[in-house]
Amino acid sequence: MDKKPDLATLGVRAGQARTEFNEHAEALFLTSSFVFDNAEQAAARFTGGQGGMVYSRFTNPTVSMFQDRLAALEGAQSCVATASGMSAILTTAMVHLKSGDHVVCSNAVFGATVQLFSGILGRFGVETTYVSPTVIGEWERALRRNTRLLFLETPSNPLTEVSDIAALAAIAKRAGALLAVDNVLCTPALQRPLELGADLVVHSATKHLDGQGRVIGGAVAGPTALVAEPMIPFLRTAGPSLSPFNAWVILKGLETLDLRMRAQSAAALELARWLEGQRAVARVHYPGLASHPQHALAMRQQKAGGAVLSFDVKGGREAAWRVIDSTRIMSITGNLGDVKTTITHPATTTHGRISAEARAAAGVTEGLVRIAVGLEAVADLQADLERGLA
Repeated sequence: MDKKPDLATLGVRAGQARTEFNEHAEALFLTSSFVFDNAEQAAARFTGGQGGMVYSRFTNPTVSMFQDRLAALEGAQSCVATASGMSAILTTAMVHLKSGDHVVCSNAVFGATVQLFSGILGRFGVETTYVSPTVIGEWERALRRNTRLLFLETPSNPLTEVSDIAALAAIAKRAGALLAVDNVLCTPALQRPLELGADLVVHSATKHLDGQGRVIGGAVAGPTALVAEPMIPFLRTAGPSLSPFNAWVILKGLETLDLRMRAQSAAALELARWLEGQRAVARVHYPGLASHPQHALAMRQQKAGGAVLSFDVKGGREAAWRVIDSTRIMSITGNLGDVKTTITHPATTTHGRISAEARAAAGVTEGLVRIAVGLEAVADLQADLERGLA
């Protein structure tokens, strides 16, 4: 029996479809439409009676290669690409929820995700209850007869709280609901939620999948019956589609995903250990540290701690801003997943538009600083932070 390719090999080789020119690199198809041999073929393609490319809003060879490669990495039957990570969550909700349905969501999800569930979907009759990502009993108590979706990020952003995917999958199954896991911080290089029982995996491809902060994109992966079959018609009609150019950029990013995630995780662990020894730091949040509350769980369901860490600076917002403003190498930006290390103050940026009560519930304090570690020398990152911490 042939050996199944490793993840590093899948990231480089999976999903490629060569044209008649037999190109080595993946082809970029910058076209809005595709030409048919005759009217009969056009009719068959438009009605779905014949497979093939029709219109780049929902069929494009470059986008298909990205979808196939990410599906292979996640161990999924199918994958649908979207214009952004938020549109991936919206697509999931619009396809699998209706007015009157109920969602149980981690209170530690990205701020825009809270706004989507509460501010937008709430207007259309979908109610959301927020619970702790780590207290299983809260998820069970929040369930209702009309609960249709459980949604979480693990590790969470920015506190890197780790949820027990297998336990939540069992709860969702008993309730007749779907479990969707946002895998943005780990990617399939470090964690494969479908293998732990999740029904759907959601990605902001803008982050680690691209890896160099170049383009916006998203994706949903899972069984064909939950992803391709219901979501492609939604993309065709509603149009939150990934552009072929962005798909090509992210597709090339997947080639180095395994290498980057291992290197950036190792650097993040080294930096986190150093931060624990700094007198100005009250606490460091990183799953790879033995001090992390879910360290044992993280090491069971992840291959490494990931590239994102956060820490509480003594002195609140003033002290946190001083650390950020003193950096000269790190980029002050809300993005993450880049080979360039980024630093931000979550309470006033990524989580600045949610209520103070929601921030408090999620543990996002005024003294919290988040770092997404890139590929610079760790000694240089330490010196960059030491300036402000001193």
